Amino acid sequence: MSGSSLTTLLPNDVLGRLERVRLQPVRRLTNPSRGEHLAGKGGSSTEFADYRDYAPGDDVRFVDWNIFSRLNKPYMKLYRHEEELHVCLIVDASASMKYGTGETKLMRASRIAAAFGICALTSVEKVSAHVCHAAGTEPVRMPPSTGRKSLPRLLKFLETVQPGGDYPIESAVADVLKRHRGRGIAVIASDFLTFGDVSGLFGRLQAAGLEPWAVQVLSPEEIDPDLSGDLRLVDCENGAGLDVTRAGDLLGFYHDHRLALEDELAVQCRQRGGRFLPVSTTEPLKDLLFGTLRRRGWLR
Repeated sequence: MSGSSLTTLLPNDVLGRLERVRLQPVRRLTNPSRGEHLAGKGGSSTEFADYRDYAPGDDVRFVDWNIFSRLNKPYMKLYRHEEELHVCLIVDASASMKYGTGETKLMRASRIAAAFGICALTSVEKVSAHVCHAAGTEPVRMPPSTGRKSLPRLLKFLETVQPGGDYPIESAVADVLKRHRGRGIAVIASDFLTFGDVSGLFGRLQAAGLEPWAVQVLSPEEIDPDLSGDLRLVDCENGAGLDVTRAGDLLGFYHDHRLALEDELAVQCRQRGGRFLPVSTTEPLKDLLFGTLRRRGWLR
């Protein structure tokens, strides 16, 4: 991509690189009667869907040699199988997500969701997006879409996300699943700071045929707070307050509980066949997308 930027979420050079990256499910998500999902493989049960750039390791039998002869650049032919991989993007837009250093947690969550969505759409997977604002309201939804033609729609949808109120992430996921259909991957970008029970969250996703990929987005102040003296702490979602004396003495207690939550999320994801990754709002985006996520096997 060149010229003016397609989106405010990601710079053009990142967009271009993401178009050559694929999601890598923990398990092979296939339709047993039809074979591998949406790949460079033909056959009587498939129909041509789109093109993507050739990447090392691709089967050269599915290079479009007519295009190569004209452009001197290899492109892979992609085919749509009877069952598509459904990538379900879930962005936590509750009030706590409007905080962060460098950028808000909500902005980082939207950028992460956009990156996964781009990888999926350019591989001709089906993508839906859900933004969860406040309890008692339906998550704002972009219906399932496929192909490069859907990129502007997805990016515009995620650009306009605004923070809402109190919405426990486990309730948000339950509401999303009421309208979801199809096997695939659920990418959840949230701070997971909730009073609810997260243990059942990933089980519900697995039961719906979705691999849970959880990204916990935190600000540096939440990862390593620097507090002292007498303070009044206020819950940004429900307004509840707590007076604290000698706040610095409680930091060890806070760190223990934050790390315990992180461990619980990681264990719950693994047990349900998924993945978990904690990220900071200050981590350089390119390092996260093309370094951390590739090393961890989320992307290839």
